[in-house]
Amino acid sequence: MAQEIDKGNIRSEQFTREKRTIQLHGHCQQKALTSVAGSVKILSLPENYSVGTIPSGCCGMAGSFGYEKEHYELSQKIGELVLFPTVRRQGADVIIAAPGTSCRHQIKDGTGRKALHPVEVLYEALV
Repeated sequence: MAQEIDKGNIRSEQFTREKRTIQLHGHCQQKALTSVAGSVKILSLPENYSVGTIPSGCCGMAGSFGYEKEHYELSQKIGELVLFPTVRRQGADVIIAAPGTSCRHQIKDGTGRKALHPVEVLYEALV
């Protein structure tokens, strides 16, 4: 999507001008291979969207690791290091975004907040 923005195929005029704040938790694979810069770029496309990144490492799920009974407690401890407390501090009006499926499940299970995939955030912002 970031490349399509660069090509001019996706433009800010296609999205709401409403002011929103987003906190992004990047997926471990994404952080290991590249960066979250592409996700920040696409989430920043709506003119008045402000995007911050949660300074977290792994959410604790590591794919299916956190779903396994013998790893659940450790998975929750990892989430409690940075991710869960940061999400809990956000106001209800702040959008929590996470591209990883397991990350979104971990955020929901650990904090009760629903995290959206960045594409869902943009879909909801379309005019």
